[in-house]
Amino acid sequence: MKTESPSPPFKDYNKIINPKIAVIIPCYNEEAAIGRVIADFRSELPYAEIYVFDNNSTDRTAEIAHQSGAIVSFEKRQGKGNVVKSMFRKVDADIYIMVDGDTTYPANRVHDMLNPVLKGEADMVVGSRLLSKSSYMKLLNRIGNWLFLTSLNTVFGTGLTDILSGYRVMTREFVRGVPVFSEGFQIETELTIQALHHRMRVVEVPVTLSKRPDGGESKIRILSDGLKISWMILDLFRTYKPLTFFGGIGLMLIAIGIFLGIGIVREFLQTGLVPRFPTAILATALVLSGLLAISVGLILNTLSRSFREIYYHIMLVDRRLNDKHSSE
Repeated sequence: MKTESPSPPFKDYNKIINPKIAVIIPCYNEEAAIGRVIADFRSELPYAEIYVFDNNSTDRTAEIAHQSGAIVSFEKRQGKGNVVKSMFRKVDADIYIMVDGDTTYPANRVHDMLNPVLKGEADMVVGSRLLSKSSYMKLLNRIGNWLFLTSLNTVFGTGLTDILSGYRVMTREFVRGVPVFSEGFQIETELTIQALHHRMRVVEVPVTLSKRPDGGESKIRILSDGLKISWMILDLFRTYKPLTFFGGIGLMLIAIGIFLGIGIVREFLQTGLVPRFPTAILATALVLSGLLAISVGLILNTLSRSFREIYYHIMLVDRRLNDKHSSE
């Protein structure tokens, strides 16, 4: 019988009275929109703290954010991933709402996104742009999203609809327990894959993506960022699904080796001679390499399971310590 490593312990947010909610906004040159984003979320969540993390903006983004009542911090390392890592490290809350500072995501959908977390049904809620037929997305962006989404759903066996959304609600356990290493726009993909790997509960809520306001421009570079996202999916696939990754390579090598060697074996059985030594050597090497790749996959898969169990116990201890601290 196949055994699965345990899922991390979950906190019931129904038991938390007035959970501390933080709206965290990564920004780079968003002076045309940041004031409205802060005002919209302040209107929807007057009890939440709003944090703006400025990433070397050359305009008045930080100034406008401060005037609008947000808590402004600065991250000098360029890249959205670096900003998100800084936000996760510096902001303390029970629930985190991450949203872009360009007014493309609707603040009035935040309550629908909070509900699954508050009910204890999700660790991360993703605002899916592709579940809404009214979302404004360029054709090239839709094609790129479809390619990345298809790759991830195939590799990790999921049915998600949007892995690149910048509108997310996350629990404290998710933010504290999931390691992120991306520096750029791969961060959303990494958050999704990490959630799947650690068996976190992911829920998608439809949101309508709006057009950027006049004066705002997209920071995504389609070719370079697309290649980085592709590499991120491949890299995390190799890391978190080693048996599938290396086993697949091993089986392919073995199949090619058998295809090349079957004729040589047939001739040897008929004549007692090996007429094509280079091909025979290549076929043998491919089969041996394939067996080695499968062995590596088995070893790494065992290690991955062990690390996941260690992660579970660490999260369990962390939750107990947090619950003890809260009760005091």
